[in-house]
Order: sequence, then C-alpha cells, then structure tokens
Amino acid sequence: MTSRYIAIDWGSTNLRAWHYQDGVCVDSRQTTAGVTRLNGKSPQAVFEEVTRDWRGQNTPVLMAGMVGSNAGWKIAPYLPCPARFTSLSQQLTPVLDNVWIIPGMSVQRDDNCNVMRGEETQLLGAKALSQAPLYVMPGTHCKWVHADEHTVQDFRTVMTGELHHLLLNHSLVGAGLPEQQASLSAFRAGLERGVNDRDLLPRLFEVRAAHVLGGLPREEVSEFLSGLLIGNEVAAMTRHYALETRQPVTLVANPSLSQRYVTALALLGFQAQVLDGDEAFQAGIRSIANAVAN
Repeated sequence: MTSRYIAIDWGSTNLRAWHYQDGVCVDSRQTTAGVTRLNGKSPQAVFEEVTRDWRGQNTPVLMAGMVGSNAGWKIAPYLPCPARFTSLSQQLTPVLDNVWIIPGMSVQRDDNCNVMRGEETQLLGAKALSQAPLYVMPGTHCKWVHADEHTVQDFRTVMTGELHHLLLNHSLVGAGLPEQQASLSAFRAGLERGVNDRDLLPRLFEVRAAHVLGGLPREEVSEFLSGLLIGNEVAAMTRHYALETRQPVTLVANPSLSQRYVTALALLGFQAQVLDGDEAFQAGIRSIANAVAN
C-alpha cells in the first residue's frame, strides 16, 4: 500500500482535496474554483494553491472529475464500455510529474450514448466496499450502472436533479412560488404519481395547475416535483434493467439524497443498501493509488 498520496475531486463548480499519509487523511481543503470558475487563474495555479505544503518528496496526486474534460486542465480520454475496473489505473493521463487525471467512461451504441467523469472513481470504490450488479448514483445527473466483478458493462444517465432545478427555477411550474419547505407527505404524493404513471411529460404542467388551483400547497411544490421525477426515474430504470425485487441495488450518494431513492425503490418492492459517496470516492482513489505504487 502506498503511504502518501493526494486525492482531488475537481468538478465544474468545486474542488476538494485530501492529503493522505500512512492510509490516514491528515488534511483536507475545499475551494469553489471548479474548472468553470477559475476567475482568470490557470488550472495549474489553482492546483499549486490547493496542494501547497503537501507535495514534499514528490507525493503522487490523483485527480478525478471535470478536470479531465475539454473544459478542464487536460483531456483524459474516456474508456469505452465494457471497461475493466483495472483499466482506470492503467490508463491515467499525466499532467505534471507524478500528477495524473483518472479517465472517464463512455458508452456509444445506437441505443445508448453516455459519458461519465468522476463517478467512475466512486464506482471503483463502491465495488471494493460492496459488490453489486447495479449501482445507482443519484445527483444532478443520476447514473445507473450495470457491472460485474471485473467490468463496467453499461450505464445510463437520467437528468433528474437538473430537470428539477430547471422546472422549479426557470419554468412556469415554479413561477411566483414562495420559499419552499420540506414535506415528506408532498414528496410521497409525488412519488406515488411518478411510480405509477409512465406519462411524465403531461404530468409536469399539472404540477403548475395543482398549486394554482389550490390542490397543492405552494410551499410544497419542490417536494412534490422531486417525488414525481424520482418516482418516474426509478420505475423507468428498473423496468429497463428488468430488475426483479430479489436483486440487490446499491446506492452511492450522500445520505439525504440516497434516502429519497431508497423510498422510491421500496415503493416498487426493492431493497437498497447505501454507500456514502465520499467514502466510495476515497476508496476508489486509494485503490488506484495502490495500483500506481505497485
């Protein structure tokens, strides 16, 4: 096992970094200098600031996320699926001496065109923590990933989080609403509708009509809409992967977001285990750092 390394999760809007010594995180830093928010600085300048005082004795650095995109520091190619998990450590893109970017993954077929960056590292860690045939990675763009012990076979992306944000903040659905409040009952009502109705598009304007006509409290539109979208997503994707209720589903995300998907899956008869997204990311980086060291 490598004794020292630096892990960086560098996305579009944020950068998080961790310094490891002897398998223990001894320091961590965070900044809003994502690759789209560099404020005139070069990626290398931001990198040097974030890792200052950490890189003694040429400590290896592994970076994942949008830093490897065409908007980032240097393009790290996508690994086409099916892709072996071991390929992540074998096809790193060098940036500086002992500094690498982890590749993303892609699918390009007539029936599926997809890419991921950053989630592949979480996925590697999730496999090490708890192997499963299907991983669900909720977020702005939720990933549904089919994998076996050695290989990522296929994945699909559902823009549930982004669609919720756009509808609530930039469409008639959310126009003129007051500050939104948490409401488990509204979320569950939306979930029931989303799980049981395949026709999502006609239902979206009904959210607007429901709060205009007084059937849905105006402070609970966000929760109802969240349930509607997540319920529809989970129903559609479990049908797509022809899941049976005895098959395990592993969620990889922060606890609060994961719970929404646990509730949706339970409504359809599925049980799910939850892995913390940060824990999975760190396990993935550790696996790659050990492979590089060897």
